[in-house]
Amino acid sequence: QLQASGGGLVQAGGSLRLSCAASGGDVSSYAMGWFRQAPGKEREFVATISWSGGYTNYANSVKGRFAISRDNTKNTMYLQMNSLRPEDTAVYYCAAEASPVGAEVAGDVDYWGQGTQVTVSS
Repeated sequence: QLQASGGGLVQAGGSLRLSCAASGGDVSSYAMGWFRQAPGKEREFVATISWSGGYTNYANSVKGRFAISRDNTKNTMYLQMNSLRPEDTAVYYCAAEASPVGAEVAGDVDYWGQGTQVTVSS
């Protein structure tokens, strides 16, 4: 089970740190990632990290502003979000995929977290 947390309401330009904790299983061998879904839109890829942390990838819209990381000793993944914009407003979902690289395609994800709301006001 994946449990996402850390969402909230923040002003444009602010920061938030999302966490995704895994319980009931070991995800250290899984690629993990973050996706988001805004009202009326499809779920989209945000960022991913390989099981070792050696590979990361980001959507162009968040490059240079967001940073993904993981701590396998704590079975937890993080997303540091800086310079937030109103267009970042969405429900953010964490994901795990049995992939040697990353979790970048929603249809390939094996496990989903429940989502955490991020709202950025202008």
